Amino acid sequence: MKAGSGLTCAQVMARGEAYIKKPRLNVEESLLGVVTRRKKPMQVANVQASSRYQNVDVARREGLVSLLSVPLLFAGQPIGALNVYTSRPYNFSNEEISILSALAELSAIAIEKARLYERIVDVEEQLRQNEKLSALGLLAAEVAHEIRNPLTVMKLLYHSLDLKFPPSDPRAKDARIIDAKIEHMNKIVEQVLDFARTTEPKLAPVNLNELVDELGLLVRHKLANQNVLLIRDLQSELTLVMGDAPQLEQAFLNLMLNAAEAMPDGGTLTISSREVRNPKSSPHPTHIAIEFKDSGKGMTEEMQKRAFTAVLSTTKAKGTGLGLAIVGRIIDTHRGTLRIKSKMGRGTCIIITLPI
Repeated sequence: MKAGSGLTCAQVMARGEAYIKKPRLNVEESLLGVVTRRKKPMQVANVQASSRYQNVDVARREGLVSLLSVPLLFAGQPIGALNVYTSRPYNFSNEEISILSALAELSAIAIEKARLYERIVDVEEQLRQNEKLSALGLLAAEVAHEIRNPLTVMKLLYHSLDLKFPPSDPRAKDARIIDAKIEHMNKIVEQVLDFARTTEPKLAPVNLNELVDELGLLVRHKLANQNVLLIRDLQSELTLVMGDAPQLEQAFLNLMLNAAEAMPDGGTLTISSREVRNPKSSPHPTHIAIEFKDSGKGMTEEMQKRAFTAVLSTTKAKGTGLGLAIVGRIIDTHRGTLRIKSKMGRGTCIIITLPI
C-alpha cells in the first residue's frame, strides 16, 4: 500500500477481487494509518472483531483473521505498509516481525527505485520531445537566415536602383508593391526567434580577400546610407584556406551588417586580413586572421560572453540576435576560432582565425 494522505492497495497476492477493490484508507483514521504514522509494526489478533479495522466485511468474505502490518520506510519516511494475513488466529513471533520488517525495508528500496526509473523514463521522453522540437526550430531558423541574406542583398540593390516613375505610369504601382513585399518577407524572417544549425561545410580553396571585396560591393549602398566608411586593409597574395565559400560569406555578411547596426550615426568599419604563423612550430603560415573592427557603441563583458552562444534571448534592441550565433557555428565547423575585443563607447573588434 502507498502512503500519502491515504493508503491505496497497490499489490496483492492470494486474495480476491473484493480485497483488491476495497476503498482507499484514510491515514489519520485507519488502523494501517497508525502503522505508517508511528513507523512501527503492529499486529491484530482478529481483524474481523477489531473496531479500528475499516473493512471488516471484506475481511470476513476473504477469510482474513490475524494481521501483521509493518511500515515501508525509505530514508526514514513512510511510503506505505506491508501486510500479512492469516486465515486463523495467530500470534506472530518477534523473529517473524523482524523478518517481515527486513523484507519491508528491501521492498521500500525496490519501490523507490521503480519510481525513480519511471521518472527517468519520463524525463528521457521529454528530452526526446524537446530534441525534436529543437531540431524543428533549428531547421526553421536556418531556413530563415538562408533567406535573409539574399533578401537583404535584394533589398539593398533594389533601393540602389532608385526606381522613380510618374504617378500615371503603371510601373510606379509595381515598384511600390515590390518594395512592400520585400519588406513583408523581411518581417516574416525576423519573426523566427530560434537558433540555426549550420550544415557541414563543403570544403574547397577560398580566397578570403576576394570574399571580402565581393561583400563590400553588396553592402556599399547600406553603408553609404548610414554614413559608414568601409576600409579594407587586406594582405596581398593571401594564402587560400579550405572552407565553404557560401557559409563564410554568410558569416562575414552577418558581421558587416551587425557592425553597421552598431553605428547608426555613422562611423568606420575596417576589415583586415593577415597570415599568422608560429615560428616555434612552422616557418610557414598556419592560419589566416580576418578582423572586423567598427567604431560603434561597443559591447559589455556580459554581451561579449553571450555573443556567439546558443541562447534564445538576445541583448539586441532589434533583430533576432541569431546572426552572431550562426557566425559562431560556421566558424566552429571550419575548425576556426573567434575572439572579441570591445569596450563600451570604443567600438568592437571581432577576430576570426581559420586554419590554412
